[in-house]
Amino acid sequence: MKRYFFTILVVSALVLASSPVMSQHLAAYRLFDKNGVETDFGKMVTETSQTQVVLFGELHNNPISHWLQLELTMALHTEKQSDLVLGMEMFEADDQLKIDEYFSGLIAQRNFKQEARLWSNYSTDYEPLLEFARKNSLRLIATNVPRRYASLVNRLGFEGLDSLSTEARRFVAPLPVPYNPELPGYKAMLEMTGMPAHTNENFPKAQAIKDATMAYFIVKHLGETSTFIHYHGAFHTDNYDGIVWYLQQYFPDIRFVTISTVEQSQTEMLDEENLGVADFIIVVPATMTKTY
Repeated sequence: MKRYFFTILVVSALVLASSPVMSQHLAAYRLFDKNGVETDFGKMVTETSQTQVVLFGELHNNPISHWLQLELTMALHTEKQSDLVLGMEMFEADDQLKIDEYFSGLIAQRNFKQEARLWSNYSTDYEPLLEFARKNSLRLIATNVPRRYASLVNRLGFEGLDSLSTEARRFVAPLPVPYNPELPGYKAMLEMTGMPAHTNENFPKAQAIKDATMAYFIVKHLGETSTFIHYHGAFHTDNYDGIVWYLQQYFPDIRFVTISTVEQSQTEMLDEENLGVADFIIVVPATMTKTY
């Protein structure tokens, strides 16, 4: 009788192991180049360590984006040591003093968290990056335009920035801001359905002042031998648009690598619509759980 039950257990285990569900390898992500050829993390580390700017486009609520940001940052630190600079869309330029004071030990962590304008998913998704920079004495640059100035542009256009004080202009890309309304990303913003009621012809300009300011602060803090890794929503650099266009306005010969994150129903190959969106494309299953 014991032998009978043992045989049943073994057969059952073999059946389960050979079933499509049990034998399927569930990849949390796959990595492709812009041509849709599968590549690997090591290749991405090698290429990003040899460039000036790494533009890491994330899906804000995707845990794989945030995990790979941290892993790539740690790998680049191994290669570059103190020649690595971090920058974040998630911090507005006028928060730089608070970051610097926290990193120097002048203010406590609780004061930093109380006074900096932290995103709701800061503790899970961005705090590990910030703390890695702090503990390894790396610079972390707040690159985004203060949101009140983006709102100002949305109401009044770029002309609204002309009334800013000299002090306020320190947190914005130099005026006048170059702008190309024919860039595909900006054109698409006016064609999207279901946009908020406040959407108007200035809406893409509000996006552009963010892109311009982020690009400006990247270039401003770029050293001769350093690599600057910047974290932002993928739409800011997909298809070499947005921040990329502004980087090339401020520094025509700049060398950069772009990374994007996309969700697909399958991860075996790159969907046609995602071909060419970046130099490296992280494909994550559409069923991946979200951080918020």
